[in-house]
Amino acid sequence: MKLRPLHDRVIVKRIESETKTASGIVIPDNAAEKPDQGEILAVGPGKKNDKGDLSPVGVKVGDRVLFGKYSGQTVKVDGEELLVMKEEDLFAVVEK
Repeated sequence: MKLRPLHDRVIVKRIESETKTASGIVIPDNAAEKPDQGEILAVGPGKKNDKGDLSPVGVKVGDRVLFGKYSGQTVKVDGEELLVMKEEDLFAVVEK
């Protein structure tokens, strides 16, 4: 199945965080926090403004982004957990 987001929504795949601390302590899955970084997999066409003109989304497929821990709606596609969220729920693009 393939998702095509509508309006100003994006599809994000969480980037798993490290399960080991710098000192070598392993963090169990139930104690680990949800990662707040992800990779954009799909982008909607944009949102219409008051005049009816389309305002394109400011991120692109492949961008690494920061978002809130509880942002977006979780969906499962082909056994993979993805997030669907509005562009305004994104905090920043991580530059390399």
